Amino acid sequence: MYEKLLGLAIVIAVAEVFGLLAKKIRLPQVVGQIIAGLLIGPCLLNWVQNDEYVQIFAEVGAILLMFSAGLETNLKTLVKTGPVALLIACMGVFVPLVGGTLLTIAFYGWDGVGTTKFFHAVFIGTIMTATSVGITVQTLKELGKISTELGTTVVSAAIIDDVIGIVVLTVVLGTATGEGSIGMTLLKTILFFLIFGVAGFGLYKFFKWFDKRYPHRRRVVIFGISICFALSYVAERFFGIADITGAYLAGVILCNVNDSKYIDRRVNISSYLFFGPIFFASIGLKTNITGITLPLLIFSIAFVAVALIAKIVGCGLAAKITKHSLHASLICGVGMMTRGEVALIVSQKGLDAGLITSEEFTPVILLIIVSSVLTPILLKVLFTKVKDHNEEIAESVH
Repeated sequence: MYEKLLGLAIVIAVAEVFGLLAKKIRLPQVVGQIIAGLLIGPCLLNWVQNDEYVQIFAEVGAILLMFSAGLETNLKTLVKTGPVALLIACMGVFVPLVGGTLLTIAFYGWDGVGTTKFFHAVFIGTIMTATSVGITVQTLKELGKISTELGTTVVSAAIIDDVIGIVVLTVVLGTATGEGSIGMTLLKTILFFLIFGVAGFGLYKFFKWFDKRYPHRRRVVIFGISICFALSYVAERFFGIADITGAYLAGVILCNVNDSKYIDRRVNISSYLFFGPIFFASIGLKTNITGITLPLLIFSIAFVAVALIAKIVGCGLAAKITKHSLHASLICGVGMMTRGEVALIVSQKGLDAGLITSEEFTPVILLIIVSSVLTPILLKVLFTKVKDHNEEIAESVH
């Protein structure tokens, strides 16, 4: 037992140090924490093993991350930019999904629909669908564009993108693991959201009353986290839905209560200090790049290229269709190409289900690092060359 405690101490300390180093050079801390896992894991120093003990804390970290993402959802913003953001999000999921599937088939072949190779290819495409809301928001904040119409549209599309991506993940996992046919899996997914919609409204009303009775109290946070884990359990146990889906919806249910930001801050304390670093470092611990081959390296490069281009093409085309300028459409595409927590969570689920191997975390990690570095740079360049869509309209009026 004491060795496991030492392992946790090493993971937390090294992940924090590398996270801070990444922040110093203006990279998301998640990048540093993943690199920390690579450093102390089997790839290099082999100080810590990715055992069941670490994975329990990592799973809690994943659930809390998705709960926090749900709490940060702004339903009013989603409604305001809904149709445009929805189209951008749908294209931002569809094009990478198809691109990733075709890329994998081109490299590894396939034996027909419903085979192991087919689901492997589709799951690689599923990994490509995710957009990092956190990285996108932080980048737009730093550029001072978060409150503009274009910034709001990108953020809304990124949030919807993740919701659609989670649904795609649920369908692919449910079908690939033999839990039922595609039709049955879709039916269970729709039933899940319908039931959660009704139950969620009841929970929202109850929690709004509870929050009003006990405002800004620790019990509000405790019951919020309890709902998060309860809905995560119900989602996976009774509907075969990924537990992170239940966690995300729990956050969405509570995002409009008065103390939603207070709950989020409290949840982020545990997530930021303990569970989050363990989760991200555990990805590095799972990754084995010592056995990387030339074909895998070539696939990794192609994977990154297709993932980035597919987002720009899909989201940019949707923005252009909705009468945005060419430059504004390009900004939408670039703003949506970041990958982060959700891509890692999706990859972890695929590894647990046997749809991908630990070596295939290499292209995912490479994608996160490349997209996290490129996105802020490209957005800064694009925003300096063109003005916000609203500003263009205002100037044309004058």
